[in-house]
Amino acid sequence: MTGPAAVKTDHQRFFVVDFGSQYAQLIARRVRELGCFAEMVMPHDLESRLDEAQGVIFSGSPWSAYDDEAPRVAAAIYDRGVPILGICYGMQLTTHLLGGTVEKATAREYGPARIEVTGEDSVLFAGLDTELDVWMSHGDRVEALPEGFVSIAKTHNAPFAATRHVDKPIYGVQFHPEVTHTPFGTQILRNFLYGVCDAAGDWTMRSFVEEACEKIAAEVGQDEQVICGLSGGVDSTVAAILIHKAIGDRLTCIFVDNGLLRQGEAQQVLDTFRNKYAIPLIFADAGKQFLDALAGVTDPEIKRKRIGHEFVEVFKHHAKDVENAAWLAQGTLYPDVVESQSAFGGASVTIKTHHNVGGLPEELGFKLLEPFRALFKDEVRAIGRELGVPPEFVERQPFPGPGLGVRIAGEVTPERVAVLQEADAIVREEIERDGHHKKLWQYFGVLAPVKTVGVMGDERTYENVLAVRAVESTDAMTADWADLPREVLGRISNRIINEVRGVNRVVYDISTKPPATIEWE
Repeated sequence: MTGPAAVKTDHQRFFVVDFGSQYAQLIARRVRELGCFAEMVMPHDLESRLDEAQGVIFSGSPWSAYDDEAPRVAAAIYDRGVPILGICYGMQLTTHLLGGTVEKATAREYGPARIEVTGEDSVLFAGLDTELDVWMSHGDRVEALPEGFVSIAKTHNAPFAATRHVDKPIYGVQFHPEVTHTPFGTQILRNFLYGVCDAAGDWTMRSFVEEACEKIAAEVGQDEQVICGLSGGVDSTVAAILIHKAIGDRLTCIFVDNGLLRQGEAQQVLDTFRNKYAIPLIFADAGKQFLDALAGVTDPEIKRKRIGHEFVEVFKHHAKDVENAAWLAQGTLYPDVVESQSAFGGASVTIKTHHNVGGLPEELGFKLLEPFRALFKDEVRAIGRELGVPPEFVERQPFPGPGLGVRIAGEVTPERVAVLQEADAIVREEIERDGHHKKLWQYFGVLAPVKTVGVMGDERTYENVLAVRAVESTDAMTADWADLPREVLGRISNRIINEVRGVNRVVYDISTKPPATIEWE
């Protein structure tokens, strides 16, 4: 798996070097929020591409800088004059490569900490107090600085919580400014971008739309057709409309009903695309095929792979109806790639397989068109607004490619799908009733793999448990469970138990991400 292809742009380019951190993508997202184009690069590619960069940020890593097999960059890059900010491992790596000392800490720092800005004035902390709350996550620490470096912040346990070179634009922070748990982290990144790197701040979603349309039109050419795997969700919907803007009717969407969609979803997608946008659409009613393939399967990874396999087979069958089809378009995002495997060859651990990440072009014989592969969900929503996509689609909550198949823990059967569809509809209806959904990233029902004893009408029952999941997030990389009002949860529970045959208990999931994921499987 390789990373996203570089976006053709005339804007200043900032590189985020991914050393295997699950949250390296958050750095890129923060940089883009500050109006600068950020691109992820592999450590071993940095030296050859450094002349393209206005500035470079090193991510954290699960590795220790002194490990023989730890990911590294060439030490020569520090003499090239390009501004560099090392975060956590990135700071430790810089220290190690330039002759300082990094060792296993006797007192590790995980979670909230307070730093004291010290020493010479630093542009990195310009406009901020001398004491700041930050978020730490490290087991190593810098014990001695390389020649030419000074400390600009410390904590009780770490004398070098932030550093800079006295002559070169090289900075390091032991904490994580990219996470929301560091309240002034965005300002620190802004200071680096605009105070150190002299950023122009010319990256917007409008510019992305213009450049993406030009790039798509140039890549596809005049004679080839594009088919788009349409799910009706935000990503594929906006991708289809963007591509249609670029190449017109040379785009055909294929909408696969895998039998694992939410209640009424298939009809809503058909009505919207055929009536509002008039984009050529092929409807594949393949629910039985998918459910047959899932019979007896309980392992979540096997479920995802079988759903992905059937998706390919259905596409093969219907793509034959599109003459001169040479391209397959998908709404793949950065988080999809990151959770499937390290997008840039780093040490990130595979969390789960996404059916639309990797493999499909080879399986189908098409060239791949993924205009959003380097973007986050909120950026895609912004593009949708720029394109005039209706709010009911732009603000739609994310829905996994495998659908309800990964929200039914255990075996997926037609009967269990029907139970979850009905219960999930109630969850969404009650949360949306008073507008509580506006602050949520996702909210849905999960059919648990257990049954419990209950009493209904003086009779013993032994039926399913329905879990309610509602989270707040900005990027899906981290998430907090939503503190929904008691009365909302009460209405959900009461309605499901009374209206959905086969459920006698409702529970609320109060797990954060991490350590849990948003989806159960």
